[in-house]
Amino acid sequence: MKLCSACLLGMDCKDNGGNNKDKKVLKLAKKEILIPVCPEQFGGLPTPREKSARNGRKKVVTESGKDVTKNFIKGAEEILKIAKIFGIKEAILKQRSPSCGSGQIYDETFLRKIIKGDGVTVALLKRNGIKVISEEDL
Repeated sequence: MKLCSACLLGMDCKDNGGNNKDKKVLKLAKKEILIPVCPEQFGGLPTPREKSARNGRKKVVTESGKDVTKNFIKGAEEILKIAKIFGIKEAILKQRSPSCGSGQIYDETFLRKIIKGDGVTVALLKRNGIKVISEEDL
């Protein structure tokens, strides 16, 4: 059993209201139990919503400059609760997302420039001993 970004399973929870359906993830879902999660939604943000990025890796801000850090932290904490309830040891999360990016996230310029770093949820899961991979690692 693993956590999985809901968007990778085809659920429409991306900031633009769409999804990131991934064939490899869907194939894996036929063999393993994947628990769909969306940290942004668990943190109280709507879908669709304004694009967000980690600003200096400490805060998360929207394109218009609104600080949504508390929402991202709350969402990460809720995902960690789920992991603890089910004894989850691994997660497959969407690469480059400000919540789910593992090792790579977009910078705060919103020009899709990739920088090194972890999303808010990934950082919390890793600090709690949960292995995180991206859909690209499958």
